[in-house]
Amino acid sequence: MLPNLTVFTPTYNRAHLLPRVYEALLRQSIHNFVWLIVDDGSTDGTEILVKSWQQEKRLAIHYYKKENGGLHTAYNLAIAKASTELFICIDSDDFMPDDAVENILELWDSKKSAEVAGIIGLDYGMDGNPLRGKLLPDVERVHILDLAIRYKHDVDTKMVHRTDLLKAVAPMTVFRGEKNFNPIFLFLKIDNQYPLLVLNKNLCFVDYQETGMANNILKQFVDSPKSFAELRKLNMSLIRATPGFIFANAVHYVSSSIFANNRNWFKEAPRKGYAVLAVPMGLMLNLYLRYKTR
Repeated sequence: MLPNLTVFTPTYNRAHLLPRVYEALLRQSIHNFVWLIVDDGSTDGTEILVKSWQQEKRLAIHYYKKENGGLHTAYNLAIAKASTELFICIDSDDFMPDDAVENILELWDSKKSAEVAGIIGLDYGMDGNPLRGKLLPDVERVHILDLAIRYKHDVDTKMVHRTDLLKAVAPMTVFRGEKNFNPIFLFLKIDNQYPLLVLNKNLCFVDYQETGMANNILKQFVDSPKSFAELRKLNMSLIRATPGFIFANAVHYVSSSIFANNRNWFKEAPRKGYAVLAVPMGLMLNLYLRYKTR
């Protein structure tokens, strides 16, 4: 049977955590997947470890090592290499529950359609409960932007996407010296056209690390302003964006443009009226970030 799912794991110096990912994948109730690992320039023996697993031949493992460039560059490579129908990212500090692959493929086989982008499920904490203690709305399909805006659902989710749609919106732009372009950019571009099937089940146990992306967001705003400006421009132009959402992103866009020394910020803004109105608060946000990250 050809695998239907790519489980993508980006990693950088996480050889001490990868065995947990591997063991969880071995425990999957069905093995109709490929584990695609993109090593973002690790120096801790990750390559030796993964190659030892490849020699075991207990899982289909595809391993690619590249120069360190950040999570978005790992996504770019993984999407280019993926050949399965579906694609999910399981970070190196997280792992899948034993029935995750089966639940994903079971739902997809029964309800897949050219009108949906994939599946959205839940992240669970290490205590065995949904992060933030919330489930997804009781609907069959949902747009990820509507979760926050329409349903007011502040939930931690795990998304599974059709690989063909990811290939259509990738690659993400690589800005010199910036390593923090959030892959949600790709998901939102897809979300502008297609909803996701709702699966109110655990697809991933999340174990946040102090060095992880989620715990360093303020510094990322400062270090990768061009990347965040691109994300804010996309958010401002989304079909389902409300005035409040557009304005909040305009504020961030102004701040990022100041960090990036972008003199063309007004010309490039997709909603110029909002951008002008956001200048005072964008300037204040920029000063706040400088103070908090000094």
